[in-house]
Amino acid sequence: MTKLKDEIQQKKDFAGPAEEAFLNLMRTAFLFDQQHGHFFKPWDLTPIQYNALRILRGAHPDFLPCHKIGERLVTAVPDVTRLLDRMEAKGLVERVRDRGDRRMVQVTISEKGLDLLRQIDPEIVAWIDRSFAGLDREELETLSALLEKARASLCGQAPPEACKEG
Repeated sequence: MTKLKDEIQQKKDFAGPAEEAFLNLMRTAFLFDQQHGHFFKPWDLTPIQYNALRILRGAHPDFLPCHKIGERLVTAVPDVTRLLDRMEAKGLVERVRDRGDRRMVQVTISEKGLDLLRQIDPEIVAWIDRSFAGLDREELETLSALLEKARASLCGQAPPEACKEG
């Protein structure tokens, strides 16, 4: 197991354990993000598109307003409309205007989107399991609890919109 200090070829000590933990988290998040993006290439999908499809599958057969999808994304995007445009062009989602308020657009997952998720589901579960193979169940539960605790602390400093609870 390589220590972060060696991995990033840092000669000096970190300012403290908080800085080391932060940089470890950032480095790990970067590597997961990179591998996650690579994982979806065979399906011509991005991780954010996959996340949006999962959100829509969870709401299926109901429709969701665009802003609700944006609020539920694990990683926020600046333009949910453009994200949905690309997904609609691929036939993965369907959009309709709300009859009561024509400005409101409602979105649902298409059959093609559902079929795609059925193909990906077993593969993503296996990929996630492989990605965390070095940790046992108790360590994974501890990791999740620690990350939630850190996020709660961080959200205490952040603007309210940055830490919305769904």
